[in-house]
Amino acid sequence: MKKDIASPITLFTLLLKRNNMKSKTFFITGIDTNIGKSIATGWMAKYLLDKNIRVITQKLIQTGCHGFSEDLEIHRQLMGISFQKSDLEGITCPYLFSYPCSPHLAAEIDQQEIDPGFIQTCTQKLESEYQIVLLEGAGGIMVPITRKLLTIDYIEQNKYPVILVTSSRLGSLNHTLLTLEACFARNIEVAGIIYNRFQESDKQISDDFIQTIQEYLNRINKKIPFATMNDLANGMNVDFGNIFNKKEYLTSILSVR
Repeated sequence: MKKDIASPITLFTLLLKRNNMKSKTFFITGIDTNIGKSIATGWMAKYLLDKNIRVITQKLIQTGCHGFSEDLEIHRQLMGISFQKSDLEGITCPYLFSYPCSPHLAAEIDQQEIDPGFIQTCTQKLESEYQIVLLEGAGGIMVPITRKLLTIDYIEQNKYPVILVTSSRLGSLNHTLLTLEACFARNIEVAGIIYNRFQESDKQISDDFIQTIQEYLNRINKKIPFATMNDLANGMNVDFGNIFNKKEYLTSILSVR
């Protein structure tokens, strides 16, 4: 991993400054499931820890596992820390369901009911103890949390800035543009786009993906930082240099203790 890469902490300081220090939670979503959200979330948290920022990750809802959130395990491994008290208390993963499907259906299969207010309360508790909360969603942005609430509804209600994880696999270009359009239609701030090259099979297509997204953003006058996660099999080399590069904001977040 390169040592001279600018820290992702600066992205969060910029957003906190823009939002008058009101938002301490950033919602990590993806264009689909298995797109790299957990890896991206864990690595961003690791960078923040390395800057002595009190950061914690949270999983909105975990499906398809038993006992403990598999995504939180990935976060903690990448952060290089053990399970925290809030993990063991279930605060960092308010709902855990056994069946691998959308949260609304997984809850019904397990004969439980999801209370979005309880999730919000858990996040607020974490916000009271940490400077930054990285909240990883389940699947894509339109995934139903309940029969009456989509993930995008929850993000909009809580005014969370979004960091979107996408990839080079077939269909990603369409899904990325649709996700961005959905966020912009609801005035949801997109804090950054993280491009996961792990599933890359054709460099020409991947390079065109980046160019196409940037051209789209230029046409609608949106300036959104863009970063790349390279082949994770080769030492998990992550270069956030293009997205986290405003060092002048570091002081402001360090003052939020």
